[in-house]
This record gives sequence, C-alpha cells and structure tokens, in this order.
Amino acid sequence: MEKHLKVSAIKDGTVIDHIPTKALFKVIKILKLEDCIQMVTFGNNLDSKAMGRKAIIKIANRFFADEEVNKIALVAPNAKLNTIRDYKVIEKRVVETPKEIIGIVNCFNPVCITNAEKITTRFEVLSHKPIALKCFYCEKITNENEMVFY
Repeated sequence: MEKHLKVSAIKDGTVIDHIPTKALFKVIKILKLEDCIQMVTFGNNLDSKAMGRKAIIKIANRFFADEEVNKIALVAPNAKLNTIRDYKVIEKRVVETPKEIIGIVNCFNPVCITNAEKITTRFEVLSHKPIALKCFYCEKITNENEMVFY
C-alpha cells in the first residue's frame, strides 16, 4: 500500500514553487523566513517533470513586495509565485530578474563608494543565467557566488 504525506493547504499567503534545489536555503535566508512568526513549510528535492528536482516554500499570511520578489529572482530565476486567498490561487507569476537592482545587494568591490559611505547600491543586470551585476558606481562585476544581500 502506497502512503502519502500531505502538507496542509494555506488559507492566505504565498507559495514559491519551482525553486532550484540548490537555492532553497538561499531563498529562506534572503527572505528572513527563519524569523517569520507565520507558518512556513518547505520541501526540497521534490520530483518535478520540468526540472527533475525542485524545492517549494509555503508561507501563511505573507505576501511579497517587489523588492523581495527581486531578491528571489537573483537566486531562483524562473521560480513561480502563487498568491493564495481563501484557499484559492488568485495569481500566478513567474519571477523575473529586473534590468536594474537597487538597494538589495552589496557591491563585491571592497573599495566601492557604496561600501565606504551611506549610498544605496545600484546595479545593471548584465546576465540572468548566471547572474552578473555591474555596479553603477565602480563598474565592478558581482556574480551570483559573490552576492551578499542587505
């Protein structure tokens, strides 16, 4: 007899689906979900027809601002955000990396003006896969392995 474990549905909140398995804990960290007082459920290495393996996060009573969605896009491009209201999916959207990133990531260059003074970082996105960000101020390139989030 085959057994299945079910994760309870959320009444209101957000489901982040199709997260690459290697990015799950990065998403949890950048969204500060370890400090979340709402129910958070995550699964990793789940079967996926499209990806082979994937991760998923369910967060009750939490909805994401554009800045948070941009953070997700930097570590999990093409993840899907499902907005849930009264147990129904009311919106589905694919996370997309914007052309410009403002105030989310620190510049990799230790002598950049943004690391010495209170100046908001600003990057042009040069590449989406892999992520490459060009600093507006010092023009150094920060890649996804070097990204440090505020």
